[in-house]
Amino acid sequence: MKLSLARDVTLTPLETGAVLLDGRHGRYWQLNESGSAILRRLLDGDAPDAAAASLTAAAPVDDARAKRDVLALIDALSAAKLVEVSR
Repeated sequence: MKLSLARDVTLTPLETGAVLLDGRHGRYWQLNESGSAILRRLLDGDAPDAAAASLTAAAPVDDARAKRDVLALIDALSAAKLVEVSR
């Protein structure tokens, strides 16, 4: 799976996470630190399982929950048309 930002979407890091700006619709989405870190790993080419493993290493969350959370983030960003997923 390869993840990339959709056209006209920009990612801006913040101290508390990141903001995705959808330039097509003038809307923005805020991600917390965990969501931002996971999105950056996915954009850098990590597979969802590897991104989930990084989450379990950084936070007190079990592997199954981390995998569900990563997939939920991908689904939510994809449904909002902020990212494009190719398999």
